[in-house]
Amino acid sequence: MSRMADKMLKILFLTLCLSGVCSPVCARSSASVAEMLEELATATPVELNTELNAARIDSLQHALAKGPSWSRTVRLRLQLGEQLLRAGRTQEAIDELSLLQEELARRKSPAPLRATWPVHERLGLAYLRLGEQQNCLVNHTTESCLLPISAEGVHILPEGSRRALTEYAEVLAQRPKDGNARWLLNVLHMTLGSYPGEVPEQWLVPPAVFVSDYALRKFSDRASALGLDVLGLSGGSIIEDFDDDGLLDVMASSWGLADPLLYFRNGGDGAFADQTAAAGLGGQVGGLNITHADYDNNGYADVLVLRGAWWNEDGHHPNSLLRNDGGQFVDVTETTGLLSFHPTQTAAWGDYDNDGFVDLYIGNESNDWERHACQLYHNQGGEAFVERAQVLGIDNIGYVKGVAWGDVDNDGDIDLYLSRMGQVNALYRNDGERGFSERGVSAGVSEPVWSFPTWFWDYDNDGWLDLFVGGYDNDAIDIAAVYLRLPTSAARSRLFRNLRDGTFVHEQDNGLEGAVLAMGANFGDLDNDGFADLYIGTGNPDFRSLLPNRMYRNDGAGSFQDVTSAGGFGHLQKGHGVAFGDLDNDGDEDIYQVMGGAYSGDVYYNALYVNPGHGNHWIALKAQGTVSSRDGIGARIAVKVREAGRERAIHAVVGTGGSFGGSSLLQEMGLRQATKIESIEVRWPATGLIERFVGAELDRAWVLREGTGRAVLMERPVIDFSERAGDDAHAHH
Repeated sequence: MSRMADKMLKILFLTLCLSGVCSPVCARSSASVAEMLEELATATPVELNTELNAARIDSLQHALAKGPSWSRTVRLRLQLGEQLLRAGRTQEAIDELSLLQEELARRKSPAPLRATWPVHERLGLAYLRLGEQQNCLVNHTTESCLLPISAEGVHILPEGSRRALTEYAEVLAQRPKDGNARWLLNVLHMTLGSYPGEVPEQWLVPPAVFVSDYALRKFSDRASALGLDVLGLSGGSIIEDFDDDGLLDVMASSWGLADPLLYFRNGGDGAFADQTAAAGLGGQVGGLNITHADYDNNGYADVLVLRGAWWNEDGHHPNSLLRNDGGQFVDVTETTGLLSFHPTQTAAWGDYDNDGFVDLYIGNESNDWERHACQLYHNQGGEAFVERAQVLGIDNIGYVKGVAWGDVDNDGDIDLYLSRMGQVNALYRNDGERGFSERGVSAGVSEPVWSFPTWFWDYDNDGWLDLFVGGYDNDAIDIAAVYLRLPTSAARSRLFRNLRDGTFVHEQDNGLEGAVLAMGANFGDLDNDGFADLYIGTGNPDFRSLLPNRMYRNDGAGSFQDVTSAGGFGHLQKGHGVAFGDLDNDGDEDIYQVMGGAYSGDVYYNALYVNPGHGNHWIALKAQGTVSSRDGIGARIAVKVREAGRERAIHAVVGTGGSFGGSSLLQEMGLRQATKIESIEVRWPATGLIERFVGAELDRAWVLREGTGRAVLMERPVIDFSERAGDDAHAHH
């Protein structure tokens, strides 16, 4: 029996055990999703899971022991060096590749490589990673891996970068048009403090390309000092007040098969406590993404963990629905009818039928070998879900990487957008009882074909939802070309402006054209000017894809300014789940980001960027439904203010933001230099009624309870992160 067949039998057996069908013969009387995850991890075929690098190393060493031909030996040893690097066994990778390089040099001909650059490149990459491990992991500071690298980020142990420079210089001698080698040569010089002066002129990436378009104040990474610097792989993030105490907490996942879901409670004293075990989350492992909503209307945000993404036919892992009972979580996946086995990392909550309970759409990943239809789970009064995607015409088949709900035509019900990698994207219009109809092409939003994160937002504050779709190429890109604005085939992101007639226009020349390899991404208001900005986590599994994460400020006039360097956001490590939220209750949004790659050795510390403030007014609004869903998801908010003698409106929709990372459901809205709040209007999703709230003042947090018409002040302590976070040079040993 094949390993895949054996695995599928295990899945079937465990599924039956969970459902109670085979309880007389089940080894466990009450199998849980946590037990299932542990069982599935042991049944994962090595050749199908790119994370199991250690097992691949054993396989390669076994093949080499058979004494293959010289040409095959070279290929196997190159692969072995790469797998050792991916597994985090960097020095072993260096030793293996160095021996291969020496052996090739002893031969008169470099055949079968035809050139030695592949060995130089892999060895250079291994030395580069050694420098990262010695300086950015072991001796981690808030300036580590932050581009452009400052004096505080220069490597104190320079040997790795020095040796890598030699290897990349040889790569460029053989391949002078290799954009990635050119880019990494510049990065290596930065780590040694020799950029730009010692970079050969023909390879120099000029310092001018890193200059920001706007002088945003610099955010500081306080994750280490606050206990939020989780070391892990790619994963999801959430900022939310899980125990309803007025303080925003943090949750983070990591996609390793045994990596725990972590929950950090905000203590209100400038620190976060790991409450994972105490909150009942033990055994919840893996998950490339997590998303939240109050599905049962009990006043507490519940969490969905999404699993199996990228692993194709090996991605038959169950998701987990974790019901929140006030800071205590219970796995209700099976009892609510959500147990299924499809590879996914994207889902969105929204009340598509306006019955007052949020429903759940899960975007699954189909491939050339397997079809995994997307799922729409209709909420049955907070007790269970019934799958209805096929009935409603939205059981899409595709490699779905992003899902977003939004009322694009302002008709009172939410529509659905799917970002499908390698295919045209889909926009489903909600036609009420008739189901949904696909309008992606006719609406003008079917591209880019290579895409990943997506969301609806009102970036121009006109009361109509616009659409962002992040471009993504799964292959390594020419990063130097992107920064130098040279021709490149890399996928471009799209900003679609709503034309208010059911169609959108692709806004070009708006400053977002250079954002590629978009993975984790989300939006928020960096400077409280009332216009939504966006942050894009970048990269792919390839160790060469050290492309800085990018931050773009909305200038309020239709364009976006790159403020990556000014704001201190240019992290070189791979960026995943991004969440915005005011963690210290000082009125401006902070940003939590999960860092790390896909391979088991590509770990890094998560980052928390604390907002320094920009002198603008703000308001925080908690929409609390009574007829509509309790957490107010889908409610449309318009805050009208008086500024410089004129009235101005700032618009928001209650939701978690992007499709990879979950921001707080508390709507934190910048009001710039407003002098007075004229009114707050909320259009509630269940009824469609627009309710006007009075009594709210600037620079405070308020509860807007449906049907009351009066804003109620939220008492929240302002937290000082500065004392605990004062040591920017905090290191890990």
